Amino acid sequence: MYIKKILLAIALLGLIVLGGFSYYVYDVIFSPNTTFSEEQVDVYIPTNATYAQVREQLKPLLKDPADFDLVAGKKGYTQNIKAGRFILKKGMNNNEMINTLRSRNVPVWVTFNNQERLEDLAGRISSQIEADSIQILEQLKDSAFLDSHGFNRRNALGMYIPNKYEFFWNTSAEEFRERMQKEYQRFWTPQRLEKAEEIGLTPHEVMVVASIVQKETAKVDERKRVAGVYMNRINNGWKLDADPTVIYALKDKYQNFDTIIKRVLYKDLTLDSPYNTYKYKELPPGPIAMPDISSIDAVLNYEDHDYFYFVADVQNFGYHKFSKTLAQHNANKREYVRWINKQKINR
Repeated sequence: MYIKKILLAIALLGLIVLGGFSYYVYDVIFSPNTTFSEEQVDVYIPTNATYAQVREQLKPLLKDPADFDLVAGKKGYTQNIKAGRFILKKGMNNNEMINTLRSRNVPVWVTFNNQERLEDLAGRISSQIEADSIQILEQLKDSAFLDSHGFNRRNALGMYIPNKYEFFWNTSAEEFRERMQKEYQRFWTPQRLEKAEEIGLTPHEVMVVASIVQKETAKVDERKRVAGVYMNRINNGWKLDADPTVIYALKDKYQNFDTIIKRVLYKDLTLDSPYNTYKYKELPPGPIAMPDISSIDAVLNYEDHDYFYFVADVQNFGYHKFSKTLAQHNANKREYVRWINKQKINR
C-alpha cells in the first residue's frame, strides 16, 4: 500500500513536470515574441547570409531571442537561410516568424525614370534591390550583352523603359538586366514597331527623339506638338537645333552631370560633339535622358502641323509658343530673352 502511494506520487509529479514542460514548449513556440509597435516590419536578408547575421538583424525585434533560437534550431532554419524581403507582423510567435522567413519572400516594386546615364540608373536601382550599383553598372555596360541585342554603350539607356516593375529584393544585377531586356521587347509591340516604320525611324531613333522631347517639356499634353516640330525638321532635312542636346554635350564633355545649365549661350552652339544638334544634322548617338512612355508615344503619334519653331512661353510657364516662320519665332524669342535677362539668368 505504501509502495502504491509512492508510485502514485511519482506519477503525479511526472504529470506535473510533463505538463510544465509541455506548457513551456507551447509557450516558446506559440506565444507572441515580437517587440516592435508597428503593425509590421520589413526584414531584408542578404544572399548567403548566416544564421548569426540573421539573428543580429532580428534581435531588436524579438522579445526573447533565446526562445527564437530554440525554435529556429528545432525547425532546421539555422541551416536553411533564405534570402529576400520578408514581412513580420506584430504579435507573431516564433513558429509563425520562422515559417515566414523560410517561405514568404515578398516582392518589391522597382521604379525609375528621368535618368541621364547608365551610372544614374545603376544608382537608382541599387537603392531598391540587393545588388549594388557597381555590380549593376557592370551588367548594364557589358559589351557582349549589348551587342547580342543590337545596342551599344551610347544608346543602352534606351533599353530601360521607365515604369513600375515587380522584383524580388534579392534579384541579382544580371537578372535585373535580363528582365529589363524582355520588358523592352514587350514594350515594342507590333503596333509600335509599325508606327516607327511609318514615321521613318528605328526604335533606337525614336528613343533619341523622345529623350529630346522629354527634356524640352514637362507638360505631357504638349509633347506631341513638340515632337511634331522635330519631325518636321527631320522630314525636311534640317538640323534639330535642340538646346537640350547642347546641354547634354556640355555635361558629357566635362563629365559633370550634376551641373545645372539654365541658359544655352551662343558659344555653346559651336561645341564639337556628336550630341550637338546645332552642329550636326545626324541624331545624337543615344538618348540624352530616359524618356517616359508618354514621350515615346508622343513621337510615334506626333502632331501633324506646320510648326518649325518654338520657345518658352513666359506668360504660361511650362508651355511654349510655336511658330511656322523664322520671323515669328524671332519675335517670340526676343520676348523670352528679355524675360530671362530680367531674371538675371546668365547660365
